[in-house]
Amino acid sequence: MAAPFNPPAADLPGKPFVEKWVPPPTSKLDIDWAKLRTIELSRLDSPDPKVVQQLVDTCREAIRVDGFIFLTDYGVSYDQLNRQFSIAQYLHRNMSEEDKERLHWNPDETGTFAGWKPRFGWRRDKGAPDGIEHFNYYQPQFESMDRVPTCMHPFWDEIVDFCNYLTYSVNKRLLKLLSKVLELDDDFLWDRVQSKQGPVGQGYFRQALYYPADDDLSKRAGGTRMNGHCDYGTTTMLFSVPISSLQIWGRDEKWRYVPYTPGALVINIGETLELVSGGHFRATRHRVVDPPEDQRNDERLSLVLFQASEGDLRMEPAYESPLLKREGCIDSQGAYREFKRLRDKGIPVPTNRQWREIQIADSHHPTDAAPNDTIVMINGSKHIQREYLGVKILLPA
Repeated sequence: MAAPFNPPAADLPGKPFVEKWVPPPTSKLDIDWAKLRTIELSRLDSPDPKVVQQLVDTCREAIRVDGFIFLTDYGVSYDQLNRQFSIAQYLHRNMSEEDKERLHWNPDETGTFAGWKPRFGWRRDKGAPDGIEHFNYYQPQFESMDRVPTCMHPFWDEIVDFCNYLTYSVNKRLLKLLSKVLELDDDFLWDRVQSKQGPVGQGYFRQALYYPADDDLSKRAGGTRMNGHCDYGTTTMLFSVPISSLQIWGRDEKWRYVPYTPGALVINIGETLELVSGGHFRATRHRVVDPPEDQRNDERLSLVLFQASEGDLRMEPAYESPLLKREGCIDSQGAYREFKRLRDKGIPVPTNRQWREIQIADSHHPTDAAPNDTIVMINGSKHIQREYLGVKILLPA
């Protein structure tokens, strides 16, 4: 049985008062919500093999169809989670202008999202306002307090323990479940794929704040806060929030809002696992848009841990999987199909690090210039086509 999260005390000497985060109200509009399956992670510890198998079957169906699941009963209580949201809220209210300049990110040069992103574009130079702020903690942030906002220093023990628990307890158990779906040894994905250096491995933890988009920004961005995309790691651990801005692209080729489930983790599958699974796992196509009309004036606070694979690996399907041996690979996925095309030509596929860093360096807000984007129409829907390292990707806009 997995141990529950046991964080450091919030009232230790030297910790300033932190106003409790109050979740904003959910939308009352009649919305065609995405219907996602729920996984109770604690059931993985059941002594009854039938309970475990039922969980595996539910997970298999969810990631084949949606690429998204709701994860509940994973060991973090609602109050413990609220504390982390409260700390993130404190960051956005108290980070000094000096720290914002000193810790400003530079993704186009570093190939990472490390540091402070202001609400003015996705480059080092000031761009058009996009109303999105976040601070991203990579492994170097966990190795040097000089890289951490000063206002977060008193809460560093809580942030570190939270990320460690998510990586070494929650994600490890989740990868065990996904390994079972592939009918492989329980620790296959954890031992062979997942990066494990420090609290976030080669991934990163994000404290984000989306300010309400004014009419001008909403018009310039076409109501989109973040373009349709897939994450390139193993799993993305996004905590469910009341402001409905996250949408997923369904099998019926429609965008739908993801509903709010208090305390749940919204898990999406990254391209690494799509490649390892031979296309059986579906990397989640998702985007962030303006919320429903009755939430347009609310701020959206967000916590995310992007889990990553070992950067030096060149991802190949796990051909030893009994599932792949029995059913073969599925040639209907984006990243999987494109990587297969390179392999069939005898061309080495990119390493995980190359794949993620070139995309990060090219990342942009919908209002930014996008010289690498080609707009194509498929079945009446607008898609974005890009090419990186000889790999073409096609995503709904």
